[in-house]
Amino acid sequence: MIRETDTNNQLIQQVRVVDGLTGTDQIMDVQVQGGAIQAMAPCLEVADGSEMIDGRGQILIPGLVDLYSQSGEPGHEPLETLESLLQAGRAGGFTRLGILPTTSPAVDHLALVEQLLQRRQAIAQSQPTTSLPHLCPWAALTLGTHGQQMTELAELATGAIAGFADGRPLQNPMLVQRLLEYGAPLAKPIALWPCDRALQATGVIREGPFSLVYGLPGDPASSETAALAALLETVAQVGTPVHIMRVSTARGVELIQAAKDRGLPVTASTPWMHLLFNSQDLHSYDPNLRLNPPLGNPPDQAALLAGVQAGILDAIAIDHTPHSYEEKTVGFPSAPPGAIGLELAWAILWERLVIQGDWSPLTLVQALSTGPATIWGQSPPTLQVQQPTEMALFDPNIQWTVTPETLKSLSANTPWLGQTIPGRVVQTWVAAP
Repeated sequence: MIRETDTNNQLIQQVRVVDGLTGTDQIMDVQVQGGAIQAMAPCLEVADGSEMIDGRGQILIPGLVDLYSQSGEPGHEPLETLESLLQAGRAGGFTRLGILPTTSPAVDHLALVEQLLQRRQAIAQSQPTTSLPHLCPWAALTLGTHGQQMTELAELATGAIAGFADGRPLQNPMLVQRLLEYGAPLAKPIALWPCDRALQATGVIREGPFSLVYGLPGDPASSETAALAALLETVAQVGTPVHIMRVSTARGVELIQAAKDRGLPVTASTPWMHLLFNSQDLHSYDPNLRLNPPLGNPPDQAALLAGVQAGILDAIAIDHTPHSYEEKTVGFPSAPPGAIGLELAWAILWERLVIQGDWSPLTLVQALSTGPATIWGQSPPTLQVQQPTEMALFDPNIQWTVTPETLKSLSANTPWLGQTIPGRVVQTWVAAP
């Protein structure tokens, strides 16, 4: 169970330190005091007044960074409040949360950005002994995120935003070009989701053999790759750096690799669940596996895994999307797409990809911490002396059952609901900005 309070002076003894920025993976003692790491060594003396934490068998990682997720607040608070979202992030080891502007109202004006940040500050002040993640809101590219009219990008850029994104596919190529032209001098990340809605149509599963076997409407890979190819040509013409969200196909990975080989200023990310499931897993018709983009075919999943390992895909995003029980308790094609994941992603990815798979711990940390922060142009969390205590302690030996009661999130739309999973974050530190 995660610690509910954070003390100011702690000695974590004989913990495995894994830091993607420095390439560290070794057993060490770590002294934390005054919001910073004061010392790291194979063995440290116990300082006066230190709380000792037995780190044997546990893993200390830099704070995780989520590129993009959805908040219910404002507008849909029964699904997720900002407080429950922050608590869910903290429980999952996240110290920075990127929030898409797809709220009601959409975050398309500077006042709404400031309102979100002030709300986070008020929550933090009401819980002074609890470390809550920093909020990194994405500002909308278009008014209402409707993809029709550009927002006041220059004004929004003066706020403390992660960058610009709609979180929805833009269908007007000329608007995309204008957004990149106007966004170029603002030096803020621009995140775009390549998806041709006309090609996607009513598809809920990646088109292929399993869409036929399961009798579900197929979404062709070209709905992603045609839009992606057009976007990359625009980037080549305009030259504005772009982050490509929600890559889900093998061909998409190939196009991004080719773009990087050409020297185009692009980065890319894939949602975490696309690394763990593919269209074959939809035999259960579990509505919690109804995602957008849909789960890929087995070759797509393999390409995404290889793409992250090779650094073609720079980050893994959680894309936490809360829905109510009633919304998800319908037939698979009718279910709204999305699943929660902030509290689950690190533990499940660690078990599946590191323990059971062939990933190194450093690869996972880089994809969930170092990479996302770098995409934002921020200094990544790191475990080094005199650096702020932005980190998480993970115990892979804890077994816990995923239930609405054990989750901090107000929603429980996850395929792991009711299952017992190994590993849980037991403490998260977030130094004051």
